[in-house]
Amino acid sequence: MASTGANTAPPLMGQVFDGPSGYAGVEATPEWAQEVKRLARERNATILAHNYQLPEIQDIADHVGDSLALSRIAAEAPEDTIVFCGVHFMAETAKILSPAKTVLIPDQRAGCSLADSITAADLRAWKAEFPNAVVVSYVNTTAEVKALTDVCCTSSNAVDVVASIDPDREVLFLPDQFLGAHVKRVTGRENMHIWAGECHVHAGINGDELTEQARTHPDAELFVHPECGCATSALYLAGEGSFPADRVHILSTGGMIDAAKQAKSNQVLVATEIGMLHQLRKAAPGIDFQAVNDRASCPYMKMITPAALLRCLVEGADEVHVDPEMAARGRSSVQRMIEIGNPGGGE
Repeated sequence: MASTGANTAPPLMGQVFDGPSGYAGVEATPEWAQEVKRLARERNATILAHNYQLPEIQDIADHVGDSLALSRIAAEAPEDTIVFCGVHFMAETAKILSPAKTVLIPDQRAGCSLADSITAADLRAWKAEFPNAVVVSYVNTTAEVKALTDVCCTSSNAVDVVASIDPDREVLFLPDQFLGAHVKRVTGRENMHIWAGECHVHAGINGDELTEQARTHPDAELFVHPECGCATSALYLAGEGSFPADRVHILSTGGMIDAAKQAKSNQVLVATEIGMLHQLRKAAPGIDFQAVNDRASCPYMKMITPAALLRCLVEGADEVHVDPEMAARGRSSVQRMIEIGNPGGGE
């Protein structure tokens, strides 16, 4: 690790305390931003922020995006330390793709309900039931699960990945049931088994809310993440003709940024975690982006606070480790996905 020069903690560190929902005590002031940038230079670190992070964390980062795109950027970055402002599986993915680099997450307690919905033991037992099946894992999984996976996928390429598999082979798709249902619907694949996992935030964005928002905003476009519980309802609205099909878009977070720049309506309803609105508004400032559910905030993502980031850079905490053999197996599953083409966005 590079020398930090951080043996004498900056004055702001004296204000940091560990509160009930994570590290607190420091606001995102210009003084904080200057200190974060200085410490990052001293550590030879690049700061990555996921699209669902607090706006002030996104604004201080060197790179903002979805988890897989950020991990691939980190692997190419000249810095030898990666500070991943996201949840734990994302930092693990960065370590898998950059095994020689130091990877830090500002609060290692920032977990993920979707990644936690399947364990390595669960997957081993499921594979034993279907020994000849191909295991397709969404990138929103732990390193242990990736190591037991044949090929990873993202929300934007899951259809392509499943379609590339021999139609006679059974597929075990995990862990997100809503993304799995979307893939099964698009591919028409009958021999596909779907794990009953979900992101509690996306699952909470329901079809009734989406239908009501669409009814009261008839001229808007809909950007819907396929992890959402309302994704089926969005397609139903389009299919029934109650909402124009050309204004319903099922998109990854990266896909939403691209679509925002080409939107034809001056209002867009967004069904995903509300942190995404910050990047969308920056990408297309002339459009009114509104959350389908303005309570869809991930408490784990919001654990990466200004205080947590400052502490991370001062103390070199929390470092993320992945067993080298496990990382190698997980890297192979990601590489197989990339070889299929269209690596797309992460979430």
